[in-house]
Amino acid sequence: MKPRPYRHSAIVFVLTAILALSALATTSTTPYLTQEQTDAAVAALVDKHGDSHSSRIESGVARAAFQWREADGTPDEFIDFCIEQFVAEPEQVEILADRFAEYYDKLYGHLGEISRALSWHTTVETGPIYPIDELFSQYSPYAHVSEDLYNNKIAFASLLNFERHTLEQRLAEGSGWTRQQWRTSRLGDGFRSRVPAEISQANSRLRREAGKYIRDYNIYMHHVLTEDGRRLFPEGMRLISHWNLRDELKSQYSAADGLPRQQMIFELMLRIINQQIPRVVINNPAVDWKPTTNEVTLSAVVDGPIPDDFAAEGEPGTSIDNSREPDTRYRHWLNVFKTQQNIDPYYPDANTLVKRRFQLNREMPETDVERLLIEVLSAPVVQDIGKLIEERLGRELRPFDIWYDGFKQRARLDADMLDSLTRAKYPDAAAFEADMPRILSELGFDEQTAAFLQARIGVDPSRGVGHASGMLHDQSTARLRTRVGADGMDYKGYNIAVHEFGHNVEQVLSTCRVDYSTLRGVPNTAFTEAFAFVFQSRDLELLGVGGSDPMTDHLKTLDAYWGAFEISGVSLIDMYVWRWLYQHPEATPAELREAVVGIARDVWNDYFAPVFGIRDCEILAIYSHTITGAMYTPDYAIGSLIEFQIEDYLKGKNLGTEMERMCSLGQLTPDAWMKQAVGSPVSAKPFIDAAGEAVREVDGTR
Repeated sequence: MKPRPYRHSAIVFVLTAILALSALATTSTTPYLTQEQTDAAVAALVDKHGDSHSSRIESGVARAAFQWREADGTPDEFIDFCIEQFVAEPEQVEILADRFAEYYDKLYGHLGEISRALSWHTTVETGPIYPIDELFSQYSPYAHVSEDLYNNKIAFASLLNFERHTLEQRLAEGSGWTRQQWRTSRLGDGFRSRVPAEISQANSRLRREAGKYIRDYNIYMHHVLTEDGRRLFPEGMRLISHWNLRDELKSQYSAADGLPRQQMIFELMLRIINQQIPRVVINNPAVDWKPTTNEVTLSAVVDGPIPDDFAAEGEPGTSIDNSREPDTRYRHWLNVFKTQQNIDPYYPDANTLVKRRFQLNREMPETDVERLLIEVLSAPVVQDIGKLIEERLGRELRPFDIWYDGFKQRARLDADMLDSLTRAKYPDAAAFEADMPRILSELGFDEQTAAFLQARIGVDPSRGVGHASGMLHDQSTARLRTRVGADGMDYKGYNIAVHEFGHNVEQVLSTCRVDYSTLRGVPNTAFTEAFAFVFQSRDLELLGVGGSDPMTDHLKTLDAYWGAFEISGVSLIDMYVWRWLYQHPEATPAELREAVVGIARDVWNDYFAPVFGIRDCEILAIYSHTITGAMYTPDYAIGSLIEFQIEDYLKGKNLGTEMERMCSLGQLTPDAWMKQAVGSPVSAKPFIDAAGEAVREVDGTR
């Protein structure tokens, strides 16, 4: 028997990506207007409004002139536009700001609704995905908006009138600003670039393709065999990489015979990272696979839908072509990088994704974030926590123990019991949605606020691992997505649902409880992750099977710190790989793979080998976020620090009341927000100190 290969061709994939990237516009970013012409516009405005406004005039005209193209009009038309649209008097600037905020709210809110609607069938479990669903999900209604706003001159009116503050200015001056000043400053962020629509569309398309790759990356665990052919996992178990694989590994700490399953998942993960995994086993329930030898055979059991692009003939046990996945993982990562390279020239003050992530998105200097991560990784307390884990396990640490789950209350509970409990309680997504008022009440929200939140949060069964789709404007709903099986929501799905619920509650409060629409949200993604962690840490209490006492609190601190230790390593890898990409812009997928593995091993050797006693392990490169998230993972690490500071502040206080107050602060810079929310800036020291105390208390009870 000669197995038929996948009809999907890696060559076609490569050519498609190359054509998409090479077709991007090469619009010049050189200013069209000369300095003399710009000076003429400034002179005309000063003549009209007086010298007292010269500073605002000069900076506003310079911003608008930089983006003005020949197609936008002649130099004289630019001057006429400036004379007509510049607003000088403070009270008129306030009115202009109100108008912009009103229009933005409607425009971007409804575009968000359209985008969510067009991707509904690819993100929510609604049945089979058809080719037309993929096409619509890849369409971005945002792609042409920025250029349209430039073409009809709205963008230039914004550039002309609203000052653009640098991160350095906000860090130095922001603590003394009024809410109105913050509101107007945020309006100045509106048009930092002029990215051509075709580049935005290509970026959206390739990011979505990477997302589809990750969304469809499932392993049927009943078909993963030991070297002697034993099946360690139940029939029908399908785990998405990396989330479900990691969580299944965690769940095995509560099983007496869990170690072989953990070792198997670990070996499987290494195959994915190194791209040694046979292409044919991905999302395929028709074949059996031995990760130790990489042997693939036809299976006697088929417990899921067979991929359309797979066909093979023969009896069970017949060998199948085990050709490895051809660096697809790193090809998608490289495509995301290439699209960002095409965007870079249009951000003169943040001309790499690295700069945009830290200066514009997080508003935390890259060096500060790196320092915080290294503080967490280098703290002597991790050695003590590692020794404590070894004692609790009764064996030496193995690399996958970076996901040790034994400090959690759930680790002392039977996993099957938890699954039975959540499946009975939540047979479908609607059951979780109906239970939200009770959950909110137990978290400390009053009846009126709980009803307000429930009316603005909907729950959907997710195709992927789960996510929170935010509130897009004050009349829309946030959407909570998590996996719900045919027999109900298992504990993993419930745990994710509670995490995403934390996101949704933050999203609603920071949309509806903030005084100015341009300040809606939280400082950056790490803050919404922090609130999600706050909710998630209470999942057992909300099920009625957990409690709290001093020792439980200490164990919770150790669990949180060990998790922060792990994700800080992942975050450094993510940051260092993106630095490498900008240093090696012509890299191939194979070269990127080698770089990622090398960087992951270096980070492991620097910070994890001293704890584990094992060198050269690349396991922390398994995170799927690195493929689709464009350096998202540092938000998790920063979020863990923020979560601890919030949790520490909440001791003895009402979570619901305090969360509503904190979320009403809106989109300040991180340290400014933290000072108002909990009284101190973002810091690793309180977490490190608390972990040290927890080790001493737990160690003293043995």
